[in-house]
Amino acid sequence: MLVFNKLVPELSVSDFERSLKFYCQGLGFEIEYERREDLFAYLSFFGSQLMLEQQEDEISAWNVGQLVKPYGRGMNLSIECNDAHVLARKIEQAGYALRKPVEDCEYRHDTHVHVQRNFLVQDPDGYLLRFSQSLSTKPIRDEL
Repeated sequence: MLVFNKLVPELSVSDFERSLKFYCQGLGFEIEYERREDLFAYLSFFGSQLMLEQQEDEISAWNVGQLVKPYGRGMNLSIECNDAHVLARKIEQAGYALRKPVEDCEYRHDTHVHVQRNFLVQDPDGYLLRFSQSLSTKPIRDEL
């Protein structure tokens, strides 16, 4: 049985079938449930969840203004993955370009540094997705 996350983004999309193909065939998301009559799907990816819904009206209760591509400006969705290199290759083999290639990054968190392997890809409507693989955590050493 699906356990719903407490925060689940719902992405307004311009072409439901194209977006569903991108997320499921290109990225490996799974459909948890869908309402085809509403052009809606609830998707999951190893514990991450999101919803897709095609927007027929420019402005509605769910959109506070006109949707202009790229959608989702000023926001990116960070999604944990098991192997960034394998997933990036799968995405490229499916015919989708990476926005930023796989790279290892260090992020300070209080007294530790968290090392992640990241890459970026945009969905067909321009939503920015950041896939990250946790590599290690190490203490920060004081400089002598």
